[in-house]
Amino acid sequence: MSTTEAYTDLPVFDHDFVQNLHARFDQLRAATPVQRMVTRDGLEVWVITRYDDARAALADSRLSKDVTRLQLVINEKLPPVADRREFASDLAGHMLNMDPPDHTRLRKLVVKAFTARRVEGMRPRIEEISAGLLDAMADRSEVDLLDAFAFPLPIQVISELLGVDETRRDDFRAWTNTLLDASDHASAKQAAEAMAKYLIELIEIKRREPADDLLTGLIEATEDEDRLSEQELISMVFLLLVAGHETTVNLIGNGVLALLRNPDQWAALVADPGLVPAAVEEMLRFDGPVIHGTFRYTAEAVEIGGVEIPAGEIVWVGLTSANNDPDRFAEPKRFDIKRDAHGHLAFGHGIHFCLGAQLARLEAQIAIRHLVERFPNLRPVGSVEDAQWRFSSLIHGLRGLPVHPGTH
Repeated sequence: MSTTEAYTDLPVFDHDFVQNLHARFDQLRAATPVQRMVTRDGLEVWVITRYDDARAALADSRLSKDVTRLQLVINEKLPPVADRREFASDLAGHMLNMDPPDHTRLRKLVVKAFTARRVEGMRPRIEEISAGLLDAMADRSEVDLLDAFAFPLPIQVISELLGVDETRRDDFRAWTNTLLDASDHASAKQAAEAMAKYLIELIEIKRREPADDLLTGLIEATEDEDRLSEQELISMVFLLLVAGHETTVNLIGNGVLALLRNPDQWAALVADPGLVPAAVEEMLRFDGPVIHGTFRYTAEAVEIGGVEIPAGEIVWVGLTSANNDPDRFAEPKRFDIKRDAHGHLAFGHGIHFCLGAQLARLEAQIAIRHLVERFPNLRPVGSVEDAQWRFSSLIHGLRGLPVHPGTH
């Protein structure tokens, strides 16, 4: 008997679920505020499906993110035949995997280096990188928009911001794709080890040769004589590299797919690029880059939407489901770039609200504005209904997005 067959009474989070993500979440959300579900390797989780409950859960201290205890809970709950999860300690000790007061301390230090001013200072360079990538697409009759534009833009931006050698950017793409793939834990462990090794070398270089970049800023950041330890630096750079490009890749990719599936919205944006900021917020709400918030566990019994989740249970906060809750967003299945998408949960909520939200918004706004201005006749190759999604419990992203750039 396979692992999943033992759980036929529960929905299974598998490839089929991901390929039909919105339809499956619509069913679950209509039925219950909290749905027990099982992963392909037999881990039982509790998924919060509705907006108000999800927003409250994201700020609920009883849902702990302490990575040491979390790993124990996960391994206790996995069936005996499943691979045990090993979180690479060099990479896991970042603030997204911590509760206060440790989270509070780390966030204070990181905010000192990752300032709004530093992000806004990247605007001219983001404009330049975006324009250059689109120049390279201009003479091609067909391109994969992810490979040609949505991936190289944010990885180049975050790499330059941190001071990462450009020759290693394809390595980072391969490593993060493997780490976020929910199906191969052994390869994920190897990718984590390779990334940790490189980050240790990079931090050592920056200590010897400080530069005007975010990594040097993180090394030098202090708060009441406190500073990030070596392991904290490695974990934080890992978090910024993965979160700093992976979410933006998929925000751009998913957003362009939504525009191609709704030609009237593409035409409206071409006619008035001033709608881009609102369009990006609707992209985040409609088909955002993160399916669930990162793993949490109940430090004590928690009642959500009238459903009691016992202590010691794994909880996923369903961001995608919450952002399509008709009780919060009228006609959520309608993609409307003029909608007020204010309050969506694509970047989370509470103390773990995405530190890089400003950078992601800036990159996506520049990318989408440049794209509609440069290629107003952009069209898909084949049917937009044939889109295939990567398998991940965290990231919602396309495997590819072939397009004809068209001519101006």
